[in-house]
Amino acid sequence: MPKQRASKPDPHYQSFVDGCRIAFGYPVFRHIIRHIALDWTEGAFRGWAVVRPNGRITANNHIRGTDAEWAWVISHLALHLGFGHLAADRSVDAASRAARCVAVARFQRQLRLGVAPWHIPQDLPGSDEDRLSELWRLTGVPPQYAEIGCGRAEPDHLPGPFVFPKAAMSWTDRLAVGLATAASEAVAEAGEARVLAAREIDPNNPWEQARRWFVGAFPLLGALAAGFTIVADAELARSWSISVAAVDAAAAEIYVNPLVLIEAEERRFVLAHEMLHAALRHGERVGPRDPYLWNVAADFVVNGWLVEMGVGRIPESALYDPALKGRAVEDVYDEITKNLRRFRKLATLRGRGLGDMLDHPTPVVGKSVDGLDDFYRRALSGGMAYHQMLGRGLIPAGLAEEIRVLEHPPPPWDVRLAQWFDRYFQPLERTRSYARASRRQASTPDIPRPGWHRPLVRERDRTFGVVLDTSGSMPPELLGKALGAIASYAASRDVPAARVVFCDAVAYDAGYLPVEEIAGSVRVRGRGGTALQPGIDLLERAPDLPADGPILIITDGECDVLRVRREHAYLIPRGSRLPFAPKGEVFPLR
Repeated sequence: MPKQRASKPDPHYQSFVDGCRIAFGYPVFRHIIRHIALDWTEGAFRGWAVVRPNGRITANNHIRGTDAEWAWVISHLALHLGFGHLAADRSVDAASRAARCVAVARFQRQLRLGVAPWHIPQDLPGSDEDRLSELWRLTGVPPQYAEIGCGRAEPDHLPGPFVFPKAAMSWTDRLAVGLATAASEAVAEAGEARVLAAREIDPNNPWEQARRWFVGAFPLLGALAAGFTIVADAELARSWSISVAAVDAAAAEIYVNPLVLIEAEERRFVLAHEMLHAALRHGERVGPRDPYLWNVAADFVVNGWLVEMGVGRIPESALYDPALKGRAVEDVYDEITKNLRRFRKLATLRGRGLGDMLDHPTPVVGKSVDGLDDFYRRALSGGMAYHQMLGRGLIPAGLAEEIRVLEHPPPPWDVRLAQWFDRYFQPLERTRSYARASRRQASTPDIPRPGWHRPLVRERDRTFGVVLDTSGSMPPELLGKALGAIASYAASRDVPAARVVFCDAVAYDAGYLPVEEIAGSVRVRGRGGTALQPGIDLLERAPDLPADGPILIITDGECDVLRVRREHAYLIPRGSRLPFAPKGEVFPLR
């Protein structure tokens, strides 16, 4: 008998199955997946899939999509459940459906859930979905937002009378638990435990109870609070001069003084204050500003937001000025520097003259955890979207804007350095010229062919100066990264050589060096001091350096005040600060 051929598996169905596995692999859906039923069938609709109140998702088997696209579709429908969009008391008109799909798509983009099968506008409205639906009922749904959902022109979620049993959690509660779980796992995956067992806080401690309140009752900061560790150690607070609290953003730890007597509402305010400092990266945004005054300015802004949102109750010792409401930290800093005598006397939650944002963590207690930048971004972005979906209150415009900025982090230092080179050195473009025949001329002797010609430019017209700090305190890794980037960017822009000066206690003029040979010529001498000003003066007076040639200064920041008259920029290690306000750009190397 002839052997029967084994039926080939349907590749489109396999893509659907793989997409479901990807979607339900996200920790945020861990408590929803077991209650969802999936159908792969010929539906009476033209869209990709539809979800019903009982958790049944019906997918259209005529759709041809990749696994990443199906992951986006399943995530979208699961979030409709988690946001409570299928409740029996919710309206189902076209405006409300479009507003909900916009809200869910915005949340998916913030958490990077799947790949959308169709174009999603970059500028999704940030308004609350109820307000958005009210507006669109009056003005009509804009065309670019009308078909974002999985049903495209048709509904992708069908509200109905299904009600969970009293003993069961609602879809909204399951999503809330999933968000908290995802936040906790993100920090756990980023590194090892950050606090020694001897310093772990008692679960019944009032400060730990205040942290848990955010996880269960305040969606905006719930996921963020789940990733922080509270360290309540009286001896540590005394040794670090912590009056009330301080935060280490690099370790996701909040240090509190357990001896301070404040009420539960005030403890919630203090924890929210410190978490926002860390998540919004206020400590890294100080730049050349005075660190303490910058901390004071950030305190005024953060406390203003918390008072406006009604998070706990502001302690008497906290900084608050209604006149500064709605202003950015940079604006407040510029304002308070006009009256240094007054504002230097103010105290943060750590104490007078001490910032509550710790920039030099002590390794005995905690250690820096890689990946926290991404955790802060996802926790705040997701928390804001979920907070708005549940209608838990308005978020101040300034805070909402700062959270959205986190979704678009600044370019890396090497990209900024490349842009700096582009301003001074444009690559030389080759042109064709009949002055030199093409190499193919021999094949067509009767047809003249122009050859490629690169314009001749004097070497000294396309060059720049480099001042290298070669003292013993200079990290070799910093020199390697900086010189490697300089060599590659200079070579790509047809810069043949650079005028180099090595500096430690004195300046050593190395003259012009080919950019690819600078790294091999460096010798860290370690003769004690760091005197960079003589090297800068040498380059500025050098007759062989063009008058418009810029200067790159590579240092660890342990130097005196520098005066540079030419265009210039600094390359310093991340976390270091120059002891003066620089006029040129500063590239912090990571």
